[in-house]
Amino acid sequence: MEMTAAEALVKCLEKEQVEVIFGYPGASIFPVYDALYHCTSIKHILVRHEQGAAHAADGYARATGRVGVCMSTSGPGATNLVTGLANAYMDSVPLVAFTGQVPTSQVGTDAFQEVDITGITMPITKHNYLVKDAAQLPRIVKDAFHIAASGRPGPVLIDLPKDVLLTVIDYHYPRSVNLRGYKPNYKGHPNQINEAAKLIAQSRRPVIYAGGGILSANAGKELLTLAETISAPVTNTFMGLSGFPGDHPLFLGMLGLHGTRAANLAVTNSDLLIALGARFDDRVTAKIAEFAPRAGVVHIDIDPAEIGKNVPVHVPIVGDVKLVLRELLPKLVKRDDTSWLEQIQAWKEQYPLCYCQESEELKPQYVVEKLYDLTKDDDVTVVTDVGQHQMWVAQYYRFKTPGSLISSGGLGTMGFGLPAAVGAQLGLPGRQVILVTGDGSIQMTMQELATAMEQKLPLKIIILNNKVLGMVRQLQQMYCESRYIAVDFDFHPDFAMLARAYGMKDYTLCTPAEVDRLLPEALAQAGPVLVHCVVSTMENVNPVVPVGKAINEAVDC
Repeated sequence: MEMTAAEALVKCLEKEQVEVIFGYPGASIFPVYDALYHCTSIKHILVRHEQGAAHAADGYARATGRVGVCMSTSGPGATNLVTGLANAYMDSVPLVAFTGQVPTSQVGTDAFQEVDITGITMPITKHNYLVKDAAQLPRIVKDAFHIAASGRPGPVLIDLPKDVLLTVIDYHYPRSVNLRGYKPNYKGHPNQINEAAKLIAQSRRPVIYAGGGILSANAGKELLTLAETISAPVTNTFMGLSGFPGDHPLFLGMLGLHGTRAANLAVTNSDLLIALGARFDDRVTAKIAEFAPRAGVVHIDIDPAEIGKNVPVHVPIVGDVKLVLRELLPKLVKRDDTSWLEQIQAWKEQYPLCYCQESEELKPQYVVEKLYDLTKDDDVTVVTDVGQHQMWVAQYYRFKTPGSLISSGGLGTMGFGLPAAVGAQLGLPGRQVILVTGDGSIQMTMQELATAMEQKLPLKIIILNNKVLGMVRQLQQMYCESRYIAVDFDFHPDFAMLARAYGMKDYTLCTPAEVDRLLPEALAQAGPVLVHCVVSTMENVNPVVPVGKAINEAVDC
């Protein structure tokens, strides 16, 4: 069947069952938009900035488990996707991004709105393509979706010169993918699984350390079975939160820099660390020489590059966490020894998360706790931006359902939250999506309020406004003798008036009593709502592990 490559691209997307594309048009990509005009099965969401398109596709992918799709024109449109692609790459999120490009005859001539986007994004994509032969486009699209979603997921970019898009081809979509040299290993080696089972049987103080790979592999059920079978406490990385029920007796809370003291002490004193889909990043390990110093390490991960990268591993198992655990579980014997769990419980009781809410000044932790109390029995997804509010959500909101937290982990992208919440809500129209953001983060992408309103999304947006770049202020307090610079917001928009400007219902809460009275009302509204919470400026995220210290040396500051 003959058609232009742009029309073929839309056909390819229909074959991949793409339902939503987040994008922003321009001259180089307009042939694709023209082809979309006649497509009824794919909904295009017009964002207000291309960075919003990438983050929205990211949020959609995390919420649905499907490949997110975004699109931009060439030049600045393409470079505006870069932060979102880097964010997805760091957090292993499956995306396919399409960028327009100048005609092939002008590539390399510094033409108007030309950039080498494949060169720019090479370090932050799982793979990318510059399409020079229009006839190869269907195969490239098929390969791109396969690469994005298989193995360790990640973003793939396809750069589309305008003349290639207008070329007429004989359209045929491949039925299968055959990529020489790309064969992800899903099944763990039987001998290594047997070795892991032996170490688990011999251990007396095991700890399960579960990362984002638990969610990517949809292995929450197997993780729960493992923990209950061997009576091992579970700690999550930030990216792994929601992978294990936050109200389970075996849950230790988050591990690492702002982790609970119980989690950090358990790992430090463990004799076996069972790492599942985690990468031992610096926010978890802190002083790496003293991280789990007496523990053997079993590390299960689908990416062989992560195993042994940061810490020595005694039993490496390359494979899909879900499949490996299914092979491992029948080899384990249920444990009855309670002495280790008694020690864990003692640490929990001795070092609980706490803050002081004695005056009428509203503490941000109180807002998060109240939000949890109001929504813990509901079907909700919480999205956060990056900063102190993100850590308070991680500490005080006890996630129970896998995938119910969406946030930027590895890259730590301020501005991620609002567009990601838009993408999540579009992907899960029957689920309540709640964004918790900060006054700094929301201003980086607040133009996407227009996208939310245009799409009539029932988002609930909670701004914790402390009038400062809180995490940077906390660092300056700790390490710069409170020499504060470039962190105070001397001018803010009136967030209530901003909400009204976009046609959104608003609430402003300044005291615990107002939170108690009005937050339930705000969450019960049918449409989009912005809740502006004026909170304490000097509140810190505690506990915190100082630079150069081990995770068991956390302090309050």
